[in-house]
Amino acid sequence: MSMNTITTKDGMQIFYRDWGSGQPIVFHHGWPLSGDDWDNQMLFFLQQGYRVIAHDRRGHGRSTQTTKGNDMDTYASDVAELAAHLDLKNAIHVGHSTGGGEVVRYVAQYGKGRVSKVAIISAIPPVMLKSAANPGGTPIEVFDGYRKALAANRAQFYLDVASGPFYGFNRPGATVLEGMIRNWWRQGMMGSALAHYECIKVFSETDLTDDLRKIDAPILIIHGDDDQVVPIADSAELSIKLVKNGTLKIYQGLPHGMFATHSEIINRDLLAFIQA
Repeated sequence: MSMNTITTKDGMQIFYRDWGSGQPIVFHHGWPLSGDDWDNQMLFFLQQGYRVIAHDRRGHGRSTQTTKGNDMDTYASDVAELAAHLDLKNAIHVGHSTGGGEVVRYVAQYGKGRVSKVAIISAIPPVMLKSAANPGGTPIEVFDGYRKALAANRAQFYLDVASGPFYGFNRPGATVLEGMIRNWWRQGMMGSALAHYECIKVFSETDLTDDLRKIDAPILIIHGDDDQVVPIADSAELSIKLVKNGTLKIYQGLPHGMFATHSEIINRDLLAFIQA
């Protein structure tokens, strides 16, 4: 096992973990987390004989807390530099939430000849923000609320998100996992407040419609129908209509962070898709 960094063309350090050998699976984390969010999947797929890779997006986790490049094009460019550095070919890219948007932009712009399959989980595409062209989207006031809460008291805001809608722990009868909440908070507080603040615009306003149309690789789109963060009707159910070779799988009653709360289900279905 190795833990390394690459230096991007604009001088940023991107931290990544690269374990094992075999066909590579690259995991892309959500906002405001780090590659640590994929610990369960990294261990599971390593034991299945895959090479597993997870990086910390710039401004997140252990990567450089940069004041520049906090945008989807740069996120995708960083992934392309990492893929080139590691000489990744025939790779499977798996992204959650904002990481799902990063995967879609990367595969559309840089994936030719390097990517075999794609999976996005509870992901932001096509675009989250409500507009005349996207009437079912989330109003700007919601994202302005995120920005206000982050700027006022980031530590409390992150605790509230992890304790509530992210994992569905605010639902009646939910089994609240304190360790999962603390780990979410730990990852969030490792990163840059500025990068996280600017990433709210990235995940809410980036339009990935054309990127979805460009993807030729098989893509699995999976989403819980009780996702309180990225509502399914304005994400997965629209994305599946835009891709050429896609499969939509909906999980009844599961939350935004279902790959963590229900890892045994998600890992099984990801493995079946990869092996198919």
